[in-house]
Amino acid sequence: MNTNVETYTDWRDYYELTKPRVVMLIVFTAVVGMFLSVPGWPALTALVFGTLGIGLAASSAAVFNHVLDARTDILMMRTRGRPLPQGKLTEKAALSFASVLCVIAMILLWFLVNPLTAVLTFSSLIGYAVVYTVFLKRATPQNIVIGGAAGAAPPLLGWTAVTGEIHSSALLLFLIIFVWTPPHFWALAIARKEEYEKVGIPMLPVTHGERYTRLNILLYTILLVLITIIPYLTGMSGLIYLSTAVVLDAVFLYYAIQMWRMPEDLALPMRTFKYSITYLGILFAALLVDHYFLLQLSF
Repeated sequence: MNTNVETYTDWRDYYELTKPRVVMLIVFTAVVGMFLSVPGWPALTALVFGTLGIGLAASSAAVFNHVLDARTDILMMRTRGRPLPQGKLTEKAALSFASVLCVIAMILLWFLVNPLTAVLTFSSLIGYAVVYTVFLKRATPQNIVIGGAAGAAPPLLGWTAVTGEIHSSALLLFLIIFVWTPPHFWALAIARKEEYEKVGIPMLPVTHGERYTRLNILLYTILLVLITIIPYLTGMSGLIYLSTAVVLDAVFLYYAIQMWRMPEDLALPMRTFKYSITYLGILFAALLVDHYFLLQLSF
């Protein structure tokens, strides 16, 4: 009976290393990119193996991130409960797991999707797991801005998985997530400022103060509002997307303004962070719904 419990626990620990909730959002935006890349339905092979490959690569990057951050994770309340800081898994086991996920992902993408998607996905993995986690995260308060390129790649990867080419519309999807990332993550950084300061990670509120960070969140949110209108202006999407984006942007902008005006509200940064996740999911869902609504109108 005890053996069964340990096996189950081990499975859950490995699963937790992959940051499943983050990966689900990554995979969702990648799938949206796949469907937006064609007027009809994407090829089944590209859809299935592209989704699987991108998801496994994102999971691999998450596991590498856990390993590289294990020594600081134990010092932070938000992360000390993770499997590695708790000693539930060894770093060797986690590295082996991450490597297997990476190899399987690259094989699937290279041989069953296309080499371009494999190369871009591997570059994204290295960008997050190595460039961001090892270097940028501890080198500059602009870490999340520069490193955000890796996290913004999924819809571009989904697009190339189906078409085998990089398109301007795919780059626009990339840009939306790239600009969304700083206000999303800086809100969390404000809420967890003391923890980042404790472990010596130079997040923006630690190095430049909360007031400056709140102003940057507001400015990036304004930029995000402008960029999310572009899909409609370029004819990439229609009124369903536009109306959804306007409502989502209005709420996000409200949160950003309130954060800037009311620094005494200590709960607001975390509420903003949580809303930003919902924001991105609904925004991309609206792009998908609008795409097929326009398709129906064309027939």
